[in-house]
Amino acid sequence: MPAEHHAAEQQPARRPRRETVTGAPRSARRPPGHAHARSEISEQTTLGHTYVRSLMRSQLRAALHALATLALLVGSLPLLFTLPAALGHGTAQPFVWAALGGGAYPVVWLVARWYVRRAERNERDFTGLVEGR
Repeated sequence: MPAEHHAAEQQPARRPRRETVTGAPRSARRPPGHAHARSEISEQTTLGHTYVRSLMRSQLRAALHALATLALLVGSLPLLFTLPAALGHGTAQPFVWAALGGGAYPVVWLVARWYVRRAERNERDFTGLVEGR
């Protein structure tokens, strides 16, 4: 037995075979939540329903803000039209036309532009949430 023991000591120790493990490049990997959120929405699960309701609530909130702003600004025009008569300046017809033509339409346009930008930002944020960006 001593000869066998001596032979085992002289053999070099075997190194384990090296293996290389590869995967997709990091830049090609999707974030962990990417497929999950999209599948939740497409499968209409409770979580997917919550995602969609969140988007709808933010869109509704923006629409109500725009509507309230328009109601406040355009709704106050009749009070503004009674102002010249209350001050004793007689007829307010030129003032009414100036307020309607020069004041109301730009305000409506600005509020509409604000609403569209807000709605697009809400959708962009939602898409970023779903795609994991």
